Amino acid sequence: MGGGLKPEHLLVVLPFDPPTAILDRIRKRHPHVKITFHQLYFTETPWKGREQIPPELFHDATLLVTLSALPPSPEDCPKLELIHFTSAGTNHVANSPIYTDTTIPLTTSSGIHGPQIAEWVLMTMLASSHHYALLHKWQNNREWGQRSDSIGFMRNLHDKVGQRLGVLGYGSIGRQVSHVAKAMGMDVIAYTASPRNTPESKKDHGFIVAGTGDPDGEFPSAWYSGTSKEDLRHFLAQDIDHLLISVPLTKQTTHMLGKEEFDILSKRNAFITNISRGAIIDQPALIAALHAFEDHRSSSPSHTGAKFPVAPEADMKADSSLPGLRGAALDVTDPEPLPPDDPLWNAPNCIITPHISGLGSAYADRCFQVFEVNLDKREQGEKLINVVDRAKGY
Repeated sequence: MGGGLKPEHLLVVLPFDPPTAILDRIRKRHPHVKITFHQLYFTETPWKGREQIPPELFHDATLLVTLSALPPSPEDCPKLELIHFTSAGTNHVANSPIYTDTTIPLTTSSGIHGPQIAEWVLMTMLASSHHYALLHKWQNNREWGQRSDSIGFMRNLHDKVGQRLGVLGYGSIGRQVSHVAKAMGMDVIAYTASPRNTPESKKDHGFIVAGTGDPDGEFPSAWYSGTSKEDLRHFLAQDIDHLLISVPLTKQTTHMLGKEEFDILSKRNAFITNISRGAIIDQPALIAALHAFEDHRSSSPSHTGAKFPVAPEADMKADSSLPGLRGAALDVTDPEPLPPDDPLWNAPNCIITPHISGLGSAYADRCFQVFEVNLDKREQGEKLINVVDRAKGY
């Protein structure tokens, strides 16, 4: 495969041990590619290293695989022709001179995160609706739940059949969550920035893990689109029981969900899941919406001290009598790490995890699979996949 091709120098800068088997695979399939690996140790956040990469390390590289480390300036990488990120987005490098002042093609690992993040989404969704925290407490206390507890549990547990999942950003992650949600009997509606009015426009043209996702865009019962607040609020008003946030973070999507949007979602006391970036949500507004539901539920005449949050009935069409949101699952916050004294920690019915929903044993291999697809396409003069549109920010 390497015959007649010009020599290449691949620089890999990542925060884990060298993926020897993967790099050997690349060397075997692309013998004209020289590979240099540099392990970068991070601070408390994976976006910032504990050390500066020597600029000369970038000087002869024609290809770069990285999470966040970039050359300090365009002058430091005169030969660089392709940068592949092991993340799904590039908002964390949007202010880099390499991003703003060059036209070096940037590609992402979008498409690899769907399987593991979809499992996290369903895990947290079900942990909330099935009151897992209470079940785990019973087990830790070696306590067999009292019959009154069990009856209350059953009366307030609603399965997902017939509930509506709204997917805000129908990319690879949203498609795989929809795949699993449909298997559970949920209805799915999708929201995208640009219209998806034709069968071709509904297809996923990025990297797809075999057997996953929604390659042809068949799962949504309805598609919505737009970039205005009016468009977004029209989508949110479609009787959504569970909202999945899976849009990239850009200037346009920063704080795109705030008090007004949560008031609309309060119509059915929706459950919010954010696996994108924390700044997409107005966090104080989310905290207020979670407290509003819990405070009114606890003080309502029908509340008798039950331990179970009440979710809307799956087939309920009328507006809820309670304000606010019934719960949230957040793998991302603003800021990260979330300070110990942040009020989000005490928000009721809120599951918080430290930005780990996309991690798994297959992560590194799938990242490089995307890179290898593009390496093949590049050598054959074909169009690359997962290319970042700098103007759009993703």
